[in-house]
Amino acid sequence: MKILVIGGGGREHAICWALNKSPRVDKLYCAPGNGGIAEIAECVDIGVKEIDKVVRFAAETSIDLVVVAPDDPLALGMVDALEAAGIRAFGPSRAAAMLESSKVYAKGIMKKYGIPTADYVVFSEADEAKAYIRKKGTPLVVKADGLALGKGVVVAMDPEIACKAVDSMLLDKKFGDSGNQIIVEEYMSGPEITLLAFTDGTTIVPMLSSQDYKRAYSGNFGPNTGGMGAFCPSPVYTDELADVCMSTIVFPTVAAMNSEGCPFRGVLYFGLMLTPKGLRVVEYNVRFGDPEAQPILTMLKTDLLDIFEAVIDKRLHEISIEWNKGFACCVVMSSGGYPGRYDTGYEISGLNNLSDDITVFHAGTMRSYGSLITTGGRVLGITATGDTLENASSKAYKGVSRIYFDKAHYRSDIGIIGLK
Repeated sequence: MKILVIGGGGREHAICWALNKSPRVDKLYCAPGNGGIAEIAECVDIGVKEIDKVVRFAAETSIDLVVVAPDDPLALGMVDALEAAGIRAFGPSRAAAMLESSKVYAKGIMKKYGIPTADYVVFSEADEAKAYIRKKGTPLVVKADGLALGKGVVVAMDPEIACKAVDSMLLDKKFGDSGNQIIVEEYMSGPEITLLAFTDGTTIVPMLSSQDYKRAYSGNFGPNTGGMGAFCPSPVYTDELADVCMSTIVFPTVAAMNSEGCPFRGVLYFGLMLTPKGLRVVEYNVRFGDPEAQPILTMLKTDLLDIFEAVIDKRLHEISIEWNKGFACCVVMSSGGYPGRYDTGYEISGLNNLSDDITVFHAGTMRSYGSLITTGGRVLGITATGDTLENASSKAYKGVSRIYFDKAHYRSDIGIIGLK
């Protein structure tokens, strides 16, 4: 089979890496790809939002399956366009992708169908939002409605910070049209858990639970990022908690989308928090998380292509999905300054000095005149497996210590919080 994966980050590298292991894959393409993906797939110079070009390339190249991995093309309806052209595609429709592309929509679904989440109010006028904040008091969380690269969330511990976030989103348009509406919601506390699940709209198969690290600096300080690391499975996510999650959150969400007339098929991501009041949904994503995909796919035993096709054909119930035992840990090496201003173009060295049990997933890299250089905020995801979380984390950091590029930054506690 000829497979085309859309995207160019660490998540897409992990997907390509997993698909490349399938004996049924004859040719693998990725658009636009990156320096690491180029080692296992042919990279195509097409942007993730260029839907017409993707459809044309897929048709002209006789692609058998397109995997739409990032949020933007899903929100823009790339899967719909591919299917309309008679091309098989993995991922949710544009309507179903609104669970991620609009936090206001997602909150409305949760409220309507009784899915537990934080209390919230929606605003489109800055003065009204700030008046509410001053009356309500902090801590509060301010969220842009639309997609914002994982950065459209501000946890405000005092009213001034909350009001600045409101002005930034609604008045200064920091996130463009994604900030035309905002949500001001209840602050929740407790350990965070990520649960991803494959679903064909009827059958739901959860993956290994995971925990990711959004804050830029060790100890959970600094601004939110797209993710500085992750590990799986989460020790917090017990069998008892899994039963609660499936019955009160996962099954009701998939049922809700069916009731709304936009059945969900693909990977559904549940960002969860175990609060003193119980398990709550923090957010939905409609695709593999990044960096959660890296450790999770490293642990997958079943052929990923078989899973994708079973989802598309609505026969997920026919296959058994198996996982390796133990733990996996991914440490993200980023450009200094990320998620703020950062420089790129630095040469990366040390990737040939790693042991076989370490896998490096590329996010912001490219090949240039025989060298591998940095091109983005998140650069590499150093991923290792082990019998224990401590062992997996230790191996990953051993890999990090052998890799160098100028101004490299990474957290020193990925997996450590999980141990505590």
